[in-house]
Amino acid sequence: MKKIQMVDLQGQYQQIKEAVNSSIEEVLNTSAYINGPLVHEFQADLEKYLGVKHVIPCANGTDALQIAMMGLGLEQGDEVITADFTFAATVEVIALLKLTPVLVDVDADTYNIDIEALKRAITPKTKAIVPVHLFGQVANMDAVMEIAKEHNLFVIEDNAQAIGADYTFKDGTKKKAGTIGNVGTTSFFPSKNLGCYGDGGAIFTNDDALAHTIRGIVNHGMYTRYYHDVVGVNSRLDSIQAGVLKAKLPLLDTYCEARRNAARFYNTALSASEHIITPTTKSNATQSCGEICNTCDCHVFHQYTLQITNGKRDDLHKHLLDQGIPNAIYYPVALHSQKAYADTRYKESDFPVTNELIKTVISLPMHTELDKEQLEFITKTILDFVN
Repeated sequence: MKKIQMVDLQGQYQQIKEAVNSSIEEVLNTSAYINGPLVHEFQADLEKYLGVKHVIPCANGTDALQIAMMGLGLEQGDEVITADFTFAATVEVIALLKLTPVLVDVDADTYNIDIEALKRAITPKTKAIVPVHLFGQVANMDAVMEIAKEHNLFVIEDNAQAIGADYTFKDGTKKKAGTIGNVGTTSFFPSKNLGCYGDGGAIFTNDDALAHTIRGIVNHGMYTRYYHDVVGVNSRLDSIQAGVLKAKLPLLDTYCEARRNAARFYNTALSASEHIITPTTKSNATQSCGEICNTCDCHVFHQYTLQITNGKRDDLHKHLLDQGIPNAIYYPVALHSQKAYADTRYKESDFPVTNELIKTVISLPMHTELDKEQLEFITKTILDFVN
């Protein structure tokens, strides 16, 4: 059996080596390293794939979130509601802009923002909601958009982990994750479903005026060189990374389906244990599908995350490492408990689901190159230990 990787970028590269090398060579030959033709070609390709009017590439996913908030004109003290159970970048940019982060609990099935908790958190100072499509599953966007409309709030989708996922609305229509709110953001960090070979990110919107503003912000506030019309930053996707992404984008749906197939294998095998809660997908983010059905497109499994309910999560984490099986705990500390984001407004009773998840979750190897022998070894090792 080949060595198990948490993310097998080397194995994936071997399958696309010719296309990737050709793109990189093109950049080297033209020396168009910043805003070169491949950046614009990738931008156009991604706009077509997502069905969105504007894609604005930038340097990374954290910048994408910050720039989106800058583009919306949010002001110091404005409250921005987001999920407590996620990576810190989501709340980090809110704090950096001197906005007021408001953390709420998550749904026990999807780990995405809890709608009732979201409703309770709204105040006259609330100006935006940041739903995080965690681990690859789209949040309940029917409800989020209804709440936003009722309270005149912006919606900024943190789509760093769910590019390629579809959301099916209650009326049967579909949109790609990241294209539903006022603006969406993503990361092209190498381990993402669509990842480059360095840092990269992008912002999506159908709002022409917002797109114009954001295009200035990413380039020092310039539309004409040396004329600064808005306060900006330096955040650009370089041409080599764009070339890698352009080579990978046509394969994104295939990559996502390979991840779903691995998740189906995990679910089938691991559901045999009463001490394991396997991931659940939700149609319309309201009705549980239970198993990952053959037509499932709402979850692209950036991570495959279990819950271990018998108190042995940490022991399992160590045991798997000892057996040569990489794994990770996403996330071991809730954001409301982090020193940087602690706030007297928060009570532990506000976060029952998050406080349980940080004690029980564990993420298994998940990538496009997993084979049956590896999956069988991983699941058998887990079941033998847990049972």
